[in-house]
Amino acid sequence: MSRLKRELKKKFVVFCEGDTEFHYIDHMRKWQGVEISLQPINMKGGGYTNFLNEIRTKAQTNCIAKFVIVDADRISSNSGEEKAFRSLLDYCRLQNQKRAVPHFLIVNNPDFEYVSCLHIAEYKGQNTNAFITRQLGFKSIEQFKAKEDIYSFLNSGNNGYPVMLEKIRGSLKLVKNIYVIRKKSFDIEIKETILDMGALINRGSNLEEFFDVIDW
Repeated sequence: MSRLKRELKKKFVVFCEGDTEFHYIDHMRKWQGVEISLQPINMKGGGYTNFLNEIRTKAQTNCIAKFVIVDADRISSNSGEEKAFRSLLDYCRLQNQKRAVPHFLIVNNPDFEYVSCLHIAEYKGQNTNAFITRQLGFKSIEQFKAKEDIYSFLNSGNNGYPVMLEKIRGSLKLVKNIYVIRKKSFDIEIKETILDMGALINRGSNLEEFFDVIDW
C-alpha cells in the first residue's frame, strides 16, 4: 500500500494596526483559500516599539510566513519613531537571516487609507481624506475606519484590489522584500529586505507582496 501524502495547508500570520486593516483582512481571508491568523496590535502610545514587543511575545511558528503590516506616517510625524521603525526592520531581517519563519515587513506610505483609495478606479492621487468624505460618501474618516465590511465595499463594481495592485506595483517602495517561493516544499525564503528612506517623500506601498504570496 502506498503511503498517503500529507496535505500541507498554507497558513499565514498577519500583524496589523488600525481598525481599517483589521476589518479588511478579516473579511478578505474568508474569500481566500488559505488560513490567515490575524493579530491586531494597538500602537497608540507605543508606536513601532509596541508593535515589535507584541511580535516578540507572539512567537507562533506553525505558519509559512508572517506579515507585519504598518503605516509609514509615524516615521515623519514623530522624531523618535524612525529609530523604532528601524528596530522593527532589523528584527524582521534577523528572523529572515536565521531562516526562521519569514517575516515580510509591509509598509503603506503614508497609511492604509491611501491604499484603500487606490482600490477605486477613479482615484487619481487626490487628497485621501477629501476623497473618502466627498467621493466615497463617508461623513468622516473615523466612520470609514470603523466600517466592518470595508473589504466588500472596496471590492465592488469596477473597483477592487487588482486595481490597487496595478497602481502600486510601479510605485517607489520604502521597503521591498526580495524573496523566493519553493512551491513543492511550501517554503519561502526572504533573501533581503531593502530600505529606501528616500522613498518616504512619495506615496506607495509594497502590499503587493502580501497578495502575491498568499495567492501563489
